[in-house]
Amino acid sequence: MTATDPRQTALQLATGYWASRCLHVITELGVADHLGERAESAETLARAVGAHPQALARVLRALAALGVFEEVAEGFRHTGASRLLRADHPQSVRAFVRMMGMPVHWQAYGQLEHSVRTGESAMTRIAPGGTFEYFAGHPEEAQLFDEAMTSKSYEHIANVLAAYDFSGFRRIADIGGGRGHLLRAVLEAAPRATGVLFDLPHVIRSLASSPPTDRLTLRAGSFFKDPLPECDAYLLMSVIHDWGDAEATALLDAVRRAAPPHAKVLLLEMLLPDAPGPHPAKFLDVEMLVMTTGGRERTRGEYERLLASAGMRLARVIPTSTPTVVLEGVLS
Repeated sequence: MTATDPRQTALQLATGYWASRCLHVITELGVADHLGERAESAETLARAVGAHPQALARVLRALAALGVFEEVAEGFRHTGASRLLRADHPQSVRAFVRMMGMPVHWQAYGQLEHSVRTGESAMTRIAPGGTFEYFAGHPEEAQLFDEAMTSKSYEHIANVLAAYDFSGFRRIADIGGGRGHLLRAVLEAAPRATGVLFDLPHVIRSLASSPPTDRLTLRAGSFFKDPLPECDAYLLMSVIHDWGDAEATALLDAVRRAAPPHAKVLLLEMLLPDAPGPHPAKFLDVEMLVMTTGGRERTRGEYERLLASAGMRLARVIPTSTPTVVLEGVLS
């Protein structure tokens, strides 16, 4: 937000989705993947992605005004931001942008007023079973969601590894760990440790191309129904925020039942600041309102109370160079 005039601030917010929707569509079409090192005309790009040349040019022109692509005499060429939309970029955000533009996601935000009026998840108006049941029945969108979470977390993972020492653990569980990107990185940093990746059956089945190893075991199950492995560290990255207090407590109870007395429970989450002012957790909290049933971001005090309700104590909060922190819980 760059406007200083109150009227312009309101108008920019009212029309902000114009830009985000343009970005979703361009990314879904794969325009950035078809643009190489030299500028290309809108006509050439339109042929490559199956779009209308003039319509594509208009959308690219709008994005270029915001620094995503650059408009030049020959057509359009890459900027640093547009390169990140390529699937082959090492820090690609393509999957995340596509996920944010998925029809089901877009439709859920159309029901935000319902959430504000009732406190209920907007997603349940689109898919009555909620987000996770929806993904279980829509494998292509579930795969995109997993890819998006993986790409989004790479920066956070590197900074978590720089901030927290995992070398003292011998067996580490990643609960709800998706494709296992966090656990694999942790095991590289802690070469004497073994790991257990625990997630829902359809998630584990999707890992056929990433089989278990001598150091990494895959286990399918529901953390609300099935016993968790006994380990001396439990990783939960962006998991607790998916759930309301009752469900989050039940999940932490399951961890406590499985954990030996010396175990550490490591929650990798954003913390809502107590003070007013900008912070990414504040809009992520709205995302939780829209897309989850009871999920929310929490303050440090709220995490302390949540851990206490499951018989744990918040021992430390370790900051990283991103908004993600490591909340280290121990058994009381």
